[in-house]
Amino acid sequence: MPYDSQIEEFHHVQTAHCENGVTTALLRHNGLDFMTEPLAFGMGSGLFYIQIPFLTVNNGPAISFRTMPGAIFKRTCKSLGVEVKSKRFGSPESAQDFLDKKIREHVPVGCQVGVFHLTYFPKEYRFHFNAHNIIVYGKEESRYLLSDPTMEDVTFLSAEDLSKVRFAKGTFAPKGHIYYPEKVGVVTDDMIRKGIVKGIRRNVRDMLHIPGSFAGVDGIRHTANHIRKWRDKLGIKKAGLYLGQIVRMQEEIGTGGGGFRFLYAAFLEQAATYLQDDRLIGISEDFTKSGDMWRASAIKMAGVYKGRLTEQSSFEDIADRLVEIRSVEKEAFQKLSKLNLGK
Repeated sequence: MPYDSQIEEFHHVQTAHCENGVTTALLRHNGLDFMTEPLAFGMGSGLFYIQIPFLTVNNGPAISFRTMPGAIFKRTCKSLGVEVKSKRFGSPESAQDFLDKKIREHVPVGCQVGVFHLTYFPKEYRFHFNAHNIIVYGKEESRYLLSDPTMEDVTFLSAEDLSKVRFAKGTFAPKGHIYYPEKVGVVTDDMIRKGIVKGIRRNVRDMLHIPGSFAGVDGIRHTANHIRKWRDKLGIKKAGLYLGQIVRMQEEIGTGGGGFRFLYAAFLEQAATYLQDDRLIGISEDFTKSGDMWRASAIKMAGVYKGRLTEQSSFEDIADRLVEIRSVEKEAFQKLSKLNLGK
């Protein structure tokens, strides 16, 4: 039966990236008013880099500038002692039944969805990317009320369209994935400080010490080495498409790129206040520099993609820029690793 149900007191939060925004909004809704997007991102150790071997996305290299989907929410909640519920489904019908149940209970929930069929997105932003995150906070007749953190205001989808994006096919297929805080206790300043320190230490590990050559700071060099060979190996047209794919993953799809480096810089500034440690301010500036460098490299890549730059020297220049970015990020994380935070 159609019905009207929504959470009147739910407040939409617009953020730079989706999972950070869902985490921030759901925790604020559950009384943790101190939560910010940078804090959620940093406590969740969201900064990362990986070129996933043997996997392509939209016929291009599978590159991500952030940690695995879902990790930011889980890690941040765990650090704060927040118990969470996470569930996937075998059928759209069971997924909708459970969602409707939570709406009737006035519980806003996070949902992992595919971007390609999001009707409120402009067509040029609809790619086959299945790790976007939204909040469903109500239902009016047969349409669901949504808070998409990347949008300026709340929006909605029909029941049919919501089911379609919740059961998108392909890499990272969401399978109706739904998640939300189930139990939130008292969160002290000491818990926040410990969560910040744990998040930084985990991010140091992920960027400096993961074995292999395709993840962390070494993954950036791995991609640079590939870029040097693409023009001769793939031809100028396909090589340009590959570089365009990196730009898309960096700036449009939601894996973060330069934007996540700026966000991590903001996190370290907030961490400096919580930990009373001004050394973090200087390291924050390193990540701002890295973000600027990623943005500059994206402009150069876009020039190749659009056919304005065709010489091998342009590919060498792009690769050299990535090697320089790697050096900046490696040094920044090494500085973080040497701090006796929380001691």
